[in-house]
Amino acid sequence: MDPSRQLYDAIRQDRQLTASLYRQALNDPGGTVKRLVDLAAERGLSVSVEDVRRFVAELEDPGSRRWLDKARGGL
Repeated sequence: MDPSRQLYDAIRQDRQLTASLYRQALNDPGGTVKRLVDLAAERGLSVSVEDVRRFVAELEDPGSRRWLDKARGGL
């Protein structure tokens, strides 16, 4: 399985982490991407900044798309 997908799935299962990332994305989108890369590394996953950006751009899940639209609206 794609490491970016593994990270995404792990984050979706942790509501507290999801909320924290959302709040951070409102104020610091670049820092959020770096945090995602760090979270991946903590889980033994190799995910780059480019991987995160590509994965986010390709998300098709309606709930995630709404989340991203809201976060982008706050920027």
